[in-house]
Amino acid sequence: MNTTSLSVNLNKVALVRNTRHLGIPSVTRAATLCLQAGAQGITVHPRPDERHIRASDVPELARLLTDWPDREYNIEGNPLHNLMDVVGQLVAQQLPVHQVTFVPDAQGQFTSDHGWTFPADAPVLKPLIDQAHGWGLRVSLFMDADANAMAAAKAVGADRVELYTEPYATAWGTPDQAVQLARFAKAAQAALDVGLEVNAGHDLNRDNLTAFIAQVPGVSEVSIGHALIADALELGYSATVKDYLRCIQAAKP
Repeated sequence: MNTTSLSVNLNKVALVRNTRHLGIPSVTRAATLCLQAGAQGITVHPRPDERHIRASDVPELARLLTDWPDREYNIEGNPLHNLMDVVGQLVAQQLPVHQVTFVPDAQGQFTSDHGWTFPADAPVLKPLIDQAHGWGLRVSLFMDADANAMAAAKAVGADRVELYTEPYATAWGTPDQAVQLARFAKAAQAALDVGLEVNAGHDLNRDNLTAFIAQVPGVSEVSIGHALIADALELGYSATVKDYLRCIQAAKP
């Protein structure tokens, strides 16, 4: 079993910063501290309204990551909105970006809450995935844990799927926990069976992360923001990242 990578989503750091005009807390400083603590990647979701990550943050973080060539930069968002323009500017400047995660958010949506639908979304996704591949980028599709949809995600050209884990997180500690874990395990295995790699994210935390990775096969990466940044308010970035890495390591047999 390969170790699952931890990508820290910095949206909530930017959200706090944006409440004032002082530039604090610094998104790049947060990224630096998380990388120094061992996080394998950084994730941002630059929405069109810039309510958290701003367009200007994206190249600043990319320039930071030039000093961390063994770490990954994941940029997520709706490719029908601003995502492809933001990523294309990095590519044109030859700044690092490794993965784009396509998320079917509506503009102004509170948070990501569902995955792509097949076959309905296939015609619009295919040329965008081809464009990202032309830039040399890995493409992950934000997906519900539906085993029957994984072959369609592969057929449209995706390299990975990111399983939307809020249903699992909501079920944690309830009688439905085992049912949700089995559902996610089935979806992940279906993805692996058709040649997709598997990411996961949304409301994963230090309580539920170990069980998820232990029982859901082949999770290559977890992207964690809200819970991790909330923990960091109490513990600090370094201690928090190290504890999430401990949770990941504890899932290994």
